Amino acid sequence: MSILGVNGALAGAYQYANRTQKTSTNRTGFTEQLQKTGEAAETSKVDAYTEYLRSKYGNVRIQSIGKDQKSLDRAGKSMSGSDVVIAPNILEQMANDPEKAAYYEGKIDDFFNATPMLTASFAAKGLVYEPGGVVVHEDGSVTYIGGCSDSPERVREVNEINKAKREKEAAQRRESMERSQEAAEERKQQMEIAYKKQSIAEALANHTMDTSRYTYTVAPEVMGSAITAYTQNIIEAAGILK
Repeated sequence: MSILGVNGALAGAYQYANRTQKTSTNRTGFTEQLQKTGEAAETSKVDAYTEYLRSKYGNVRIQSIGKDQKSLDRAGKSMSGSDVVIAPNILEQMANDPEKAAYYEGKIDDFFNATPMLTASFAAKGLVYEPGGVVVHEDGSVTYIGGCSDSPERVREVNEINKAKREKEAAQRRESMERSQEAAEERKQQMEIAYKKQSIAEALANHTMDTSRYTYTVAPEVMGSAITAYTQNIIEAAGILK
């Protein structure tokens, strides 16, 4: 670009800066930025305005970012809390239209001005506000990116609650297992009792005496007592009666 071309571009930029001073007091910084960047090297109105925005906000990127959640999530992960991302076509409009510049800078300022209030509001709820940045999309819409996380105190509180819950659940499982074991032991004992009763009945059936085959040499009532004693001895010997 020729020197004349540079001077022409600067002249137009100075006129732009003077007009924007009537719209916003912050625009005086743009005039100063033009004087620093435009007089010493080739520049353009867009480049000069970009440098002005960077001197004002810091981390300014010229990039088109989609409005879908995936694109916003990806952009948010790369933000440090003071990022400003402006679509190229909107930046050009801002550089050439003082009213557009004032409008979008106002939107950007709103994000940063709200940070202290949001920080206090989230802190009152035990949360930590985590600002990301501002995105100006190609269609002119503006998205504020930010989030929140639990405070260290809240994290400890939640961990203690979860620990107590896990311990309670573990105790309930142990108690349930113990009840199951007790029920199983009770069923086992009942089965053993039933088995013993069945064994006694079988033993009595196998050792029943047919007294019709014997000739009594003693009184019948004495013989009856002897038979009873004999049966009792068999049962005890078999170990089936306690």
